[in-house]
Amino acid sequence: MSNGSSITEFLLLAFADTRELQLLHFWLFLGIYLAALLGNGLIITAIACDHHLHTPMYFFLLNLSILDLGTISITVPKVMANSLSDNRSISYAGCAAQVFLFFFLLGAEYTLLTVMAYDRYIAICLPLHYGTLLGSRACVHMAAAAWGSGFLNAVLHTANTFSIPLCHGNTVEQFFCDVPQILKLSCSDAYLREVGLLILSCFLGFGCFVFIVLSYVQIFRAVLRIPSEQGRHKAFSTCLPHLAVVSLLVSTGIFSYLKPPSISSPSLDLVVAVLYSVVPPAVNPLIYSMRNQEIIDALWKLFENNLLQINKTPIIPPGLPLLCSKVLPGLCSVKGLKEEESRY
Repeated sequence: MSNGSSITEFLLLAFADTRELQLLHFWLFLGIYLAALLGNGLIITAIACDHHLHTPMYFFLLNLSILDLGTISITVPKVMANSLSDNRSISYAGCAAQVFLFFFLLGAEYTLLTVMAYDRYIAICLPLHYGTLLGSRACVHMAAAAWGSGFLNAVLHTANTFSIPLCHGNTVEQFFCDVPQILKLSCSDAYLREVGLLILSCFLGFGCFVFIVLSYVQIFRAVLRIPSEQGRHKAFSTCLPHLAVVSLLVSTGIFSYLKPPSISSPSLDLVVAVLYSVVPPAVNPLIYSMRNQEIIDALWKLFENNLLQINKTPIIPPGLPLLCSKVLPGLCSVKGLKEEESRY
């Protein structure tokens, strides 16, 4: 194979060699994927259906759940399909699409987490200016900027990676098409362009992390001055999980892309990749819903309203009210039948 154009498919890393362990990994990833779909789906439904949650914080959380659904859907279904069919292959175009979508959604998510830190800073440290600084138009612009930055990030990395000649086989030592593993297949110095771009992206990401940390330093200082213990608890319950998610993404992402080759190993790379590509989308719903009383109340209210609507719906044949009014008038004293009769 002299270059990338002669490669028609890549071989991904298998989690196990035996059929029993492959099926075990399939069920494990299926459980994680369904949990992520359910959790993020409930958050999206609650925010979309409850007008009390139509605020900047929950607008950004809605975008985060959409990004989480996309991120985990790029890698996990392919892993499950490969484990179930005992097949490691992914097409060249499929690999390029996976790289593009992964960088797009992950880059947009990280930028959005930075915006969410700014939102919490304004809400807690400058509450009187919250409506002015974070109006509906400003929120839409910031969310659009997050998605746009992710798209630009994906275009640059995908174009650079798949323009590099590849001649060291087609085996990617990862369970999805990850750029550092693809670069190992390069046979020229052209891969240094993508390495430089990865270093630049990591430094920009670290800069965002510094901004987030400084924002939370100011937030925690302001929270400690809140006289109400309930107010302090509410502020910490929304800020600490956010900071934990950001720390996990930054530490594992930067380590994965900038770690020295001397400490690289397939098992270590696999664990780190799972931590930044699979764990956050599955854990975010637990962090933002189970610890957030407003989302729990919105979901419970939505459930009660739907249940009451089902219980109030009379199960009456369409022709029964007209029949009973003519043949058995006494039955029409029933309230439900009177209501149906009035329609005729």
